[in-house]
Amino acid sequence: MAVVALGALGLWCSIPDTAPLASGNPASTAFIDLRRAEAAEAGRPFTLRWQWRPLAGISRYLRAAVIYAEDYNFYRHDGIDWQAVEHAITADWNTGAMSIGGSTITQQLAKNLYLSPRRSLIRKLREALIAFSLEDHLTKQRMLELYLNIVEWGDGVFGAEAAARAYFHRGASNLSPAQAVRLAIALPNPITRAPTVRDPDLTRKAVRLIRLLRMQGLLDAGAERAALDEVGAPGERVLPDREVAAAHAAPAASERAGGEGAAPPAGAGDLPAGPPAASEPPAAPPAASQPPTSPPGATPDEAAPAAPAPEPASEPSPAPAAEPAAAPP
Repeated sequence: MAVVALGALGLWCSIPDTAPLASGNPASTAFIDLRRAEAAEAGRPFTLRWQWRPLAGISRYLRAAVIYAEDYNFYRHDGIDWQAVEHAITADWNTGAMSIGGSTITQQLAKNLYLSPRRSLIRKLREALIAFSLEDHLTKQRMLELYLNIVEWGDGVFGAEAAARAYFHRGASNLSPAQAVRLAIALPNPITRAPTVRDPDLTRKAVRLIRLLRMQGLLDAGAERAALDEVGAPGERVLPDREVAAAHAAPAASERAGGEGAAPPAGAGDLPAGPPAASEPPAAPPAASQPPTSPPGATPDEAAPAAPAPEPASEPSPAPAAEPAAAPP
């Protein structure tokens, strides 16, 4: 018993202090340091492409697509999606491969910042404890901003800005819906699932994300058609407006009936936006061509735009002085 207690204490003491991340950007990450070390060991150069952007400087299409692709319940869980873990354990048990997936964005943020890709029970326990610490000290918006700025998108490519420039030669604020979707489905394996890879399975994933963007109100029918064509699915139909309206009406009807229903992830239509408080009355479903309204208390950067128009053509403004570009020497 004493050995177990000492082990638990040692594990707890190994957890880094995440509180400074609430206001400061990391100078490097565990994954960046690992890739640099791997390149040095192999005797090859390592070129780091990494430019920091505030959340408002990253396409709302990418914010939403990453939530849909990576962590459907991001705004609902406390760092670990226990339902997803249960499903992952069941799937692993049935296949005989105990990999235990189901990681949330919070867990992936913890892993990228402080840990490594190596799989082990100890690493998974540390990841969970760090995730709880991140949830304690940071808002969901801040965690999403950190994740989109530090996640690996290719060889030496870290963060949304570098990824947008590497693959599409434009800033992260100017991504089209199709480009945002292609970046989102590249995670968490940007080598085999890079935006330059053409694969039927990846195309199906892209179609699904485009449909979710439409159903949440970020795309109108014309934008959906253009996005489907751009990802290589010209034969896929555009959702009728009645289906989009029904998707908005179903969660509201379920709330009125006191059930959970099959509501889309809270706030995923135009991130960052949080779920309404449980005591609030359900909002009227928005028109198919309008994104959902922002939650009470949302800041200007968190507010939903007036219409799902494409991102402006201009490049994003440099990060404010409080958040300088975080590129290591």
